[in-house]
Amino acid sequence: MRAALAAVPEAGVPGVLADVRDGRHDWRGAAGHAFLVEPRPMQPQLRHRIGSVTKTFVATTVLQLVDEGRLGLDDPIGRWLPDVVPGEPGARVTVRMLLNHTSGIGNYTNALIDSYASIPRMRVTSYAPAALVAIGLAMPPTNAPGAGFSYSNTNYVLAGLLIGAVTGNDAVAEVQRRILRPLRLTGTSFPGTDPTIRGPHSGAYFAPFGVRDHSEFNMSWAWTAGEMIATTADLNTFFRALLGGDLLSPAALDEMLDGVPIRPDLPAAGSYGLGIRTFATPCGEFWGHDGAVIGHLTFSMHSRDGARQVSSGINISHYQVGLPDPHPIDIAWHTFLLTAACSATEPGGRTTGVAPQLPSVTQLPGNDAAVAVP
Repeated sequence: MRAALAAVPEAGVPGVLADVRDGRHDWRGAAGHAFLVEPRPMQPQLRHRIGSVTKTFVATTVLQLVDEGRLGLDDPIGRWLPDVVPGEPGARVTVRMLLNHTSGIGNYTNALIDSYASIPRMRVTSYAPAALVAIGLAMPPTNAPGAGFSYSNTNYVLAGLLIGAVTGNDAVAEVQRRILRPLRLTGTSFPGTDPTIRGPHSGAYFAPFGVRDHSEFNMSWAWTAGEMIATTADLNTFFRALLGGDLLSPAALDEMLDGVPIRPDLPAAGSYGLGIRTFATPCGEFWGHDGAVIGHLTFSMHSRDGARQVSSGINISHYQVGLPDPHPIDIAWHTFLLTAACSATEPGGRTTGVAPQLPSVTQLPGNDAAVAVP
């Protein structure tokens, strides 16, 4: 794993960090530099923007409300958010469709982040969740409600508003009360409109903009779709508790893991459940999520029983823009992830061959002018 991790900066990233667990054994590592213009090494305990891995925390909170009988997965969202989603969408789109991205509601970030010029503007702007939802609802539907998978951050901003409507409390406060504090995830937080990553962290580099550090960024544009900061160790603690049945009833966890195909024409792309997805590996199916924001990327992958885990982040993003083939960074990073996931199952503790590319729901669109969403 040390050799595989060291190959990631050699492929072009400033720095990479990781936490790997196999039962009771915990291995943490880092390679490369935390900052491009300062000689400071990357450290495994640094805090990292985790983008869409936020969705798993939010979906877990919604499912806890289902467990408590306060909400139904097949409730139309208009029952809870009549002023936010009125009319036919409110009547036809259900809570389940939000969580598994089959609502057909447009992805607001595709409109919000439409050019490189939008990045500096977003960095200093505070967005209200209702305004983000309005952007998504104004976009053409991607499909009829429930007809198929179409990844949309609007779904998870709506999920955050839904938590607020059911509980009477802010969604962030509910995630903190129900998950972060009980699991003692002290390196995990929602920054809100505070642009600073509080605590030790690396820089965040948006490849088209060179060496400018984007770690100071107002993340209100992502809110419950992708705002969170965490350490890789905290991510592994959370997913082990989730998959081990400590956060949800067996029935709710079964619902969470019951996925829809991400690409029906490509089974290897995996399935998406309720805020969690599958990754195909040489040693079987793993569960988790990936995340992409400006300057930070994250993968968090876990065996079904939560025993074998790998969470890793890099401090550069959007290096793939305009490239038709896998970037060397992706090849090296995915090789490390699959080595970490599968090394316990391979003779001699090593994986064999060239690692396949992991599918990602946060991969870049084909348009060079577009940039990633969390």
